[in-house]
Amino acid sequence: MGVFAADTGHEQVVFCQDPASGLKAIIGIYSTALGPALGGTRFYPYATEAEALHDVLELSRGMAYKNALAGLDLGGGKAVIWGDPIADKSEAMLRAFGRFVQSLNGRYYTACDVGTYVQDMDVVARETRFVTGRSVEHGGAGDSSVLTAWGVFQGMRAAAEHSWGVASLRGRRVGVAGLGKVGKYLTAHLLEDGAEVVATDPSEHAISWIQANHPQVSLVAGVTELITSDIDVYAPCAMGGALNDDTVAVLRATIVAGAANNQLAHHGIEKVLVDRGILYAPDYVVNAGGVIQVADEIEGFNFERAKLRATRIFETTKQILALADVEGISPATAADRLAERRMTDVGRLRQIRV
Repeated sequence: MGVFAADTGHEQVVFCQDPASGLKAIIGIYSTALGPALGGTRFYPYATEAEALHDVLELSRGMAYKNALAGLDLGGGKAVIWGDPIADKSEAMLRAFGRFVQSLNGRYYTACDVGTYVQDMDVVARETRFVTGRSVEHGGAGDSSVLTAWGVFQGMRAAAEHSWGVASLRGRRVGVAGLGKVGKYLTAHLLEDGAEVVATDPSEHAISWIQANHPQVSLVAGVTELITSDIDVYAPCAMGGALNDDTVAVLRATIVAGAANNQLAHHGIEKVLVDRGILYAPDYVVNAGGVIQVADEIEGFNFERAKLRATRIFETTKQILALADVEGISPATAADRLAERRMTDVGRLRQIRV
């Protein structure tokens, strides 16, 4: 396929296969400079193995930067399971995956992501102790979407203050693409803050839920209708690549701040956003609340402590946006520089023998 870990800066990439259970998985460890790599497991029906590999490489790199800027003493990793989470997932498959995680002896901690849930992590944990995002009944933190949404809301408030001088979305129209695990919680925070919300989701179940619980939310048929409507803030909360050449060209929002990972479809899109006067709150900064929650589980979960850490995303986002202005660079570049600086400055301390 022409892709090797050495080309991407990854420390380790592990291909995992168990024919009996049908498991095909890849674990990517980008960096352990700050500590064991932490990142969720995505269960997704990729079209090809190359697509699955590309996703795990991009996601694991993003986790290293996310964990660094969240102030965690953890590196970055990610896993993908190649398959349909509805049709293919089984206890045997999840437990087989847990065995592979255990084989890394703590270099990688897993958690939930797209297609995996708290209950799945409870099953994985029957084969490995290096798993977070477990249910409360099993000593875990529960649904990490709660603090993911809270962190996105804090990042959005920081972007609003940077753009409009007020750390609130009151009176603003926010477009939410994706009403799943995170989008529904984010919508509740926005409505409570006084924002007007317009949203879209391909799932009939998600649409029915939002209509029943938040009937004041306006709904549109798809993402194109959403981003070309009169919105102040765009919140991508589904899959990655939401900001590409086509969408950025027609996007009418002043701010982009959402929960989706890897929102920039390719290098250079961040400059197009700047040129169009659209303020981008880097995804791996504002959506770090979930990893903060599951990381707290490693030391014995305390929700209030984790929420306080997630609330600090507001200050981190402000710092990044200010640095971008001072240095004349995009917020994405400013975030990368701060993350790389921490990985270098703190990571080098491991060279001091004690």
